[in-house]
Amino acid sequence: MSGPRASVPRARGRRTGAALTVVFAAVTLVTGCDGAGMPDGQDASASPGGGGGTGGRAVSPLSNPDGTRPGLAPVTSDADRAKARGLIADLRTKGRGPRTGYERDAFGYAWMDTADGVPFARNGCDTRNDVLRRDGAKVRHRSGSDCVVESMTLEDPYTGRRVNWTKRHATDVQIDHVMPLSYDWQMGAAHWSEDKRRRIANDPLNLLPVDGPANSAKRDSGPASWLPPSRTIRCAYAVRFAQVAHKYELAVTSPDKRTMLAQCGG
Repeated sequence: MSGPRASVPRARGRRTGAALTVVFAAVTLVTGCDGAGMPDGQDASASPGGGGGTGGRAVSPLSNPDGTRPGLAPVTSDADRAKARGLIADLRTKGRGPRTGYERDAFGYAWMDTADGVPFARNGCDTRNDVLRRDGAKVRHRSGSDCVVESMTLEDPYTGRRVNWTKRHATDVQIDHVMPLSYDWQMGAAHWSEDKRRRIANDPLNLLPVDGPANSAKRDSGPASWLPPSRTIRCAYAVRFAQVAHKYELAVTSPDKRTMLAQCGG
């Protein structure tokens, strides 16, 4: 077992050793061996969450231009949706180039801490753990580490579901590149320096911990081919996609731009 041992409230008056044993056993059954608050076999299960996966912590992308604050909150007000449309309208468009030569390693090894020029770089933790800590609630670290996340609760923006996650079921939460790396490659990153490719691959602006199956379904799609299942988050997703494209001076396809505008009422 890992994680803190469940504590037993101090009894009023005298309590027998047998009674204490019963209380301790009951508490252990509730908390589970890993201290994550879920029994074995359920520690990474999904259950209904708050509307759009906001969880009370998520921040609108319009208020989070560097991606250092948690989550992805819906863009709902008329004023903010107008700002979103303006941001998207300024994107350049072009067709996707060939995928020839693309490989994940062209953007550096996964979750490197040495991609200089982006938030969280060289803080002693890899990028995956940085964004898990940023977006997760009730985060617990591996014993002896203040970096490696062992368990957490995630309000998934893509599905609006709550995921009670532990590392033993790691793929139930995946880190999504909002603007997929192969999409970046086809839109111009094939001609970038390796340092710039490392930045976009590890920039928290381009990274969201999300429901694993939803991320697997997305693959390398642009917005015209895939949008988050939760409709309430789609404008915010389009904004974040546009923010990444603007920061790295990338174009998007015309169908993607039209789809993004439509999500924000355009």
